[in-house]
Amino acid sequence: MGHTGFFHLHLVSDATGETLITVARAAAAQYADVSPVEHLYPMVRSKKQLDRVLAEIAESPGIVLYTLLEEDLIQILEEKCRELGLPCMSVLGPILRLFQSYLGTETIHRAGAQHVLNAEYFQRIEALNFAMMHDDGQHVEGLEEADVVLVGVSRTSKTPTSIYLANRGVKAGNVPLVPGVPLAPQVEQLTRPLVVGLYASPERIVQIRENRLLGLKAHRDDDQYIDKAAVAEEIAFSRRLCAKHNWPVIDVTRRSIEETAAAIMRLLAERRRAPAT
Repeated sequence: MGHTGFFHLHLVSDATGETLITVARAAAAQYADVSPVEHLYPMVRSKKQLDRVLAEIAESPGIVLYTLLEEDLIQILEEKCRELGLPCMSVLGPILRLFQSYLGTETIHRAGAQHVLNAEYFQRIEALNFAMMHDDGQHVEGLEEADVVLVGVSRTSKTPTSIYLANRGVKAGNVPLVPGVPLAPQVEQLTRPLVVGLYASPERIVQIRENRLLGLKAHRDDDQYIDKAAVAEEIAFSRRLCAKHNWPVIDVTRRSIEETAAAIMRLLAERRRAPAT
């Protein structure tokens, strides 16, 4: 491909393409010097649709990954890639063969089988609705129904973490800790949910807040919002509050949303396994 700094990455799916995107980005992230130009082709289920995809692949040669299940389409795609001299690989193929060898049974060959409208799907929708309704300290009276409640100062990624958890079927609410504003007593009295405190270094919080103000082209008369000493006191207060209630805390300074959510889900699983007292 040469040292161009980028490469074309073609993702061909007979469903939504979410699996391909996740796997491809996880692999591409290991290469710091080059960036993928993604070409996503979802819902490819006919030869006519595949022909259009092949024309685009020929126009912008690169790596081809696919999650097709129809053997005829797979054969056409792989033959064309061989003609073009392009690497082409099924993301699910090796995994399906492993499952088949262990389970001793064939697959159902149903495209998008993971997206069926089952109980788990509706659980995720309910959790997402809950997260939106109980975002940023709204409707604290309903937080007792949550699985997880996140508390922390501004810019500790409470909202995106709540939404990510919801996509895993976890009902999460979040409550901001604001200087000079007492925490709602309903939050301190919670018994059913796992309450988790999120915090970050003062430097990180200040950086995020400054970037947010710049992005919004906003001005605050009160510079305490981005004053390092004031922010450090906010964080110290949040940690004292969590210690007072024996709430676990997570440092999100260098964590991604996914890593924070994984840590929370691990805490939740441990709590559910613990014997009742």
